[in-house]
This record gives sequence, structure tokens and C-alpha cells, in this order.
Amino acid sequence: MKNEIYGHFHPDERQFVDKAWEWVSNAGEYHETKLTEFLDPRQGYILQSLVNRHPDVTVRWEGGSGEAERKRAMIAPDYRDLSHEDMELKVLSITSGEQKFLSLEHGDYMGAILGLGIKRGKVGDIHVLEDGCHVVVAADIADYLSMNLTGVHRINVSTEILPLSGLRSSRARLETMEFTVASLRLDGIAADVTRLSRSKILVPIKAGRVRVNWKVEENPASELKDGDMVSIQGFGRFKVLEIGNLTKKGRYRIIVGKFV
Repeated sequence: MKNEIYGHFHPDERQFVDKAWEWVSNAGEYHETKLTEFLDPRQGYILQSLVNRHPDVTVRWEGGSGEAERKRAMIAPDYRDLSHEDMELKVLSITSGEQKFLSLEHGDYMGAILGLGIKRGKVGDIHVLEDGCHVVVAADIADYLSMNLTGVHRINVSTEILPLSGLRSSRARLETMEFTVASLRLDGIAADVTRLSRSKILVPIKAGRVRVNWKVEENPASELKDGDMVSIQGFGRFKVLEIGNLTKKGRYRIIVGKFV
């Protein structure tokens, strides 16, 4: 069974596939319930695919908002009603009286939280607001964060723990970039977005540090399409917003949104 499953996923994903299939099998065969850490959309896709393969298992997803990117999953036997189960989520509200606080970005908050020794799987979406920041976190680390997160990017901050109902969500901010490319190859578009040379962008791609739609992509010639999400470790991420018509010189007009 595992060999059949492996064929659908990248070799680098096998460790997670094994773990997810164990959750699903334990729910179906031994009537166990499992609450996962926060999963990214690719991991969510893998888990949902495995749940769909088992007729006696159900799953509930929760990330705090309808458009949440990172979510926790509760996997259980299909006779369990999970609609009222506690998904153990809290909101960490971060504020400050310093003016520079308003210039902080997603990466600043993430860096400060992970700098406290917190694992990425304990942190959900980070919502940067006009007057602060709301972070969805696992309930078991909320108190620790509230006590120890006193600064973000050298700016003093205050924190408060809120119930999930107190979450104020925000849409990601995108810096729009428009340019023309000779082809829709990953390396060419990524080089233009990051302002790196074609040879330098090959390094993270071939090292497995580039993901397209949260899946590792090591082929620099892979073609991108409308809606694709690309993340490059160390260089942020961007989304292909529109691939337009060809120019008179045969180049593609393309619009991307770089996450800021």
C-alpha cells in the first residue's frame, strides 16, 4: 500500500506521508483521534488525500479564518462528530506604543517567535494589522509566548491572549511586479523576481529550497502558470497573478505579486 501511495508524492515528502498514513490508519483501525500541529497547504493536501483513501476516517480542519493557509487537522473515526471538538487554538495579540512598530512585517514577527525556540508547527497564520498583529498559535504555547515575547525587531511589544473568536484576520500584502520573459520557466521568472542572475537562482532550486504550490521543485525548466505560489528559502515568496499575451518580440507579459 505504501509503495502505491509514495508514487503520488515527491521523495522528500515520504517522511510526512508515513506519519500522516499512521494517523489515518490508527483512526480507522484503532479508533484513535489525532490533533496535528499546523500543516501547510501541501501537507494538508497529502493528509486529505490519505483520509479520502480510508472509508472509516474523517477529518476536521481549522486555522482561525475561512482563508487560513496553515491549519490544524483532527483525524478520527468517521462515527465521531468533530464539529464541537476543541481544536486548541489561541490568538496572540501583539501591540506596542512605539511608532516604528507599524513598519514591522510578517517576517519580523515570525523571526521573533521562532527565536524563542518555538517550532514552526506550533504557529499558524500571522495577520499583520494596521495597529498590531494577531498570530494564531497552538494553545499549549500561548502562555509561554505571552510571557517571553517582549520585543520584535528591537521594538518593545506587549501581548495578550485572546480566544479564537477575537481573531482579526488580514489579507497578505503583495508588491506587484510586471515584466516580460522569454519563457515561463521557473528559473527565469524567479531570477527576475529576486533580481538574481540565472546561474545564482539555480543554486536554491537544485538544492531543494524552492517550492511551487508548497511542493519541492528541483527542475529549473518547470513552467509556471496562473495562480502558482513560489517560495524560495531565504528570498521570500511570490504568486503568479497573470500571464498575458505575447509581445511582438515573442515574449510573455507577466504580472507577479511578491509577498511583503
